[in-house]
Amino acid sequence: MRILFIGDVFGRPGRQTVTKVLPGMKEEYKIDLVLANAENIHHGKGVSDNKIRELQEAGVDFFTSGNHIWKVPEIFAYLDKSDYPLIRPANFPSGNPGRGYGLVKTVGGGRQVLVINLMGRVFMPAHLNDPFSTADLILEEVNQKGLRLGDDLAAILVDFHAETGSEKAALANYLDGRVSAVLGTHTHVQTSDERILNGGTGFITDVGMVGVLDSIIGVKKEEIIDNFLKQMPVKHQIAEGETGFCAVLLDCDERTGLCRKIERIQIKPINV
Repeated sequence: MRILFIGDVFGRPGRQTVTKVLPGMKEEYKIDLVLANAENIHHGKGVSDNKIRELQEAGVDFFTSGNHIWKVPEIFAYLDKSDYPLIRPANFPSGNPGRGYGLVKTVGGGRQVLVINLMGRVFMPAHLNDPFSTADLILEEVNQKGLRLGDDLAAILVDFHAETGSEKAALANYLDGRVSAVLGTHTHVQTSDERILNGGTGFITDVGMVGVLDSIIGVKKEEIIDNFLKQMPVKHQIAEGETGFCAVLLDCDERTGLCRKIERIQIKPINV
């Protein structure tokens, strides 16, 4: 089974790039399921329902997020809908809107895939719960429902939205053999360390970004540089120009649900 996971989609240029690239890619690679990190789709920071619908029309089936999930309050009501195709990091404190994992069916209503969203704690908000034990609790809860990898679940994917490579690698090795893949997001820079761990779990430190190339992680360069020079807050404005498309393509074993191949995808430049 082939699953495409698209890195952080940044603002309008990112959405337009997905719309331009994804249909042909789905046809070329015969993809069964498309996931994307959506925490920056609304003007570069946050999520809104109309932007989710736009990317659904482009061919994305399900969405993860991260620390910017609360930036657009209108999304809160949608997050509480059990069938809404967007999840937030599971290790936020209890009582927050939404859920931290979801079940999604592959193309044609086939087998189910479990998608888990977690967020790191190193150089991230201090109020987060432990992502390692949170992952354990989710897997235990799902197993108690009779859902197991390779049997009822075609795959289990983890979007780990974190700052440091060490924390991402630690979680991936902690979950090795229990999930199909641990895919890092948040830094917007694609790493070249994609691999399959000893237990059969696919891993990459960061999937990368879909957004403007001539930018600083999607934002106009001048503003970010000015912020570093003056240490004064600046309003982040989305950069303009040619874009890049970053994603990973996973091939999961139909019998075990573990990863047989992880392929890093980077397409650039793209005119949108």
